[in-house]
Amino acid sequence: MVKGPGELLYAQSDSTQVNTVANSSNSQTAADSLFSLGEKYVNSQRYEQSLSLFQKSIKLYGLTNNHKKIGDCFNYIAVINYFQGDYSKTILFSKKSIESYKKASHKKGVASLLNNIGSVYNTSGNYLKALDYYKQAIVMFEEVGEKENLGVAIRNIGLIYMEGKDYKNAMEYFRKSYALHRKLNDQKNICETLIPIGNVYAKEGRYDRAFENLTKALQIADEEKDKQLQIRALASLGDLFYGKSDYNRALSYYTRCLAYSNEVGILQYQSVSQIAIGGIMHMLGKNRSSLVNCQEGLRLAEKLGSMSQKKGGCDCLYRAHKSLGNHQQALRYYEQANAYADSLNLAETSNKMMGMEFQQQQLVDSIAYVKKEYVVQLKHKEEVRRREKNRNIIVISLCFVLLIAAGLWNRLTYTRKSKSALQTEKDRSDTLLLNILPEEIAEELKEKGKVSARDYDLVSILFTDFKSFTQTAEKMTPQSLVEELNICFKAFDLITEKYQIEKIKTIGDAYMAAGGIPKADKDSTRNIVLAGLEMQAFIRNRAIEGHRTNRPAFEMRLGIHIGPIVAGIVGVRKFQYDVWGDTVNTASRMESSGMVGKVNISETLYQIIKDEDCFSFEYRGYVQAKGKGEAAMYFVEKCSVAQVVA
Repeated sequence: MVKGPGELLYAQSDSTQVNTVANSSNSQTAADSLFSLGEKYVNSQRYEQSLSLFQKSIKLYGLTNNHKKIGDCFNYIAVINYFQGDYSKTILFSKKSIESYKKASHKKGVASLLNNIGSVYNTSGNYLKALDYYKQAIVMFEEVGEKENLGVAIRNIGLIYMEGKDYKNAMEYFRKSYALHRKLNDQKNICETLIPIGNVYAKEGRYDRAFENLTKALQIADEEKDKQLQIRALASLGDLFYGKSDYNRALSYYTRCLAYSNEVGILQYQSVSQIAIGGIMHMLGKNRSSLVNCQEGLRLAEKLGSMSQKKGGCDCLYRAHKSLGNHQQALRYYEQANAYADSLNLAETSNKMMGMEFQQQQLVDSIAYVKKEYVVQLKHKEEVRRREKNRNIIVISLCFVLLIAAGLWNRLTYTRKSKSALQTEKDRSDTLLLNILPEEIAEELKEKGKVSARDYDLVSILFTDFKSFTQTAEKMTPQSLVEELNICFKAFDLITEKYQIEKIKTIGDAYMAAGGIPKADKDSTRNIVLAGLEMQAFIRNRAIEGHRTNRPAFEMRLGIHIGPIVAGIVGVRKFQYDVWGDTVNTASRMESSGMVGKVNISETLYQIIKDEDCFSFEYRGYVQAKGKGEAAMYFVEKCSVAQVVA
């Protein structure tokens, strides 16, 4: 992640001075002072205070139309959200920063933000999307002659190939980046590039070359007195010797890494070092020491919100407790590790994203094959018709004029009926296709013969599920059960149509819908919440009617989350429009962590709709969600007329 723009400026240090500056008549001076203090708070990890200052700065810079500084503020807000693990907001505010930089013709800032967005997608596992943004950044860095950041973007592409285990291409990009930084004599970036080069050699089992490059990187970091670079080089050296099973040497590097991380306050490497040291203690038979280190590492990982490190901490605690005979504790951490693994699913995500282009090509080839077969059939039918026509001409030429007239009349009638039948079948096919796919996707499929998978940055996902479905279903006959589900889902279909959101699919007794696809809609976020409230109202009324007639009735949970997704068509013979991504998993957790009769939403969605007058909210605090740890959640209700007026 590229750091925020600009050097640190002098800033006021107390709230009294800040208020005095904010009330100054000189908007530019006031904004600059608030901005400087915001930078200072970011560097000391006081994120909430810095966010407030940057938001005030944006308003003041807006009075002077200083788009460059407005872009700087949005850039910092994006970086803060990245540190806090909210990648949806990171992308949102990065794009706001790009808009401001474009107004200020600040191409270098635009290029840096493109690189940052690429890093967010890289961290999220969306490697193809990350690659696209890195390439855009490279083009713009070359255009403005920004060699240093050009080398950074090139190195980032190498990191993507390394994630995909394509070490040959990864090394090619690392060497390009290294050569560029050597030419500029940029020691820090030389060090930054030597570290992944050493990591690639280590993964290939070429330990001597790995040690050579990593020790050279550590030497540069020591000379530059750059603690962050020292930490990264030490962590990589620790990984190297851990991979060689040289646990004592690995321990010495991890211990130094932990000491520097504590000094600087970098949670990520504090957690990494503690978990690694805990693993080494276990391998050395010191399981009680292992428990201490692993427990601290897990605590830091939970504070950081890193899914992969939480899994590593649970794995470490499982092994230590198992060795000490604490089987109940070991089982608990084993189950937690598996839950994190299900949510994280790094290998599967990497394979899916890196193989997406191949899957798309398969789909294109399959559709092209079907289209080709259709053309062959049309030609065959045309040939048959041509032969029949010639035969009829010969027969008709030998008949009387009356027979000729009768034959022509019959032919005309047949043609009209055939055209009518063909048109009827075409209309029926079009209607069926629109029942399966969104109109825009169906039109693209008919026009091009294929549909490309698409990324959406901000889509709201809704899930419903009936509580105790199996127990309620046991009280009903199969026919009445299917009839009741059909009544509920038909009502949900009408509600989604009313609020112009897209039904995705039903899975057993669950119903899934999305807002903001395939076309972006500024009202989709509000509409999907209104739809969810109306669905719960329908189920409540249905339950009241059921109790009155002594008929079993369902109770329902409903959850909504918003974030980036990938959408596209799966299959060739029976098309299925579907969506994928961590946003979908989180939306499912919002549903399963909700309550009957309530609409449960995530913190991210709440921040977007909190100012809507038509809603009221109930903060639930942090609720444990399977595979996600604790997450902030809210119940949402529709305001009455009296509440809105008040």
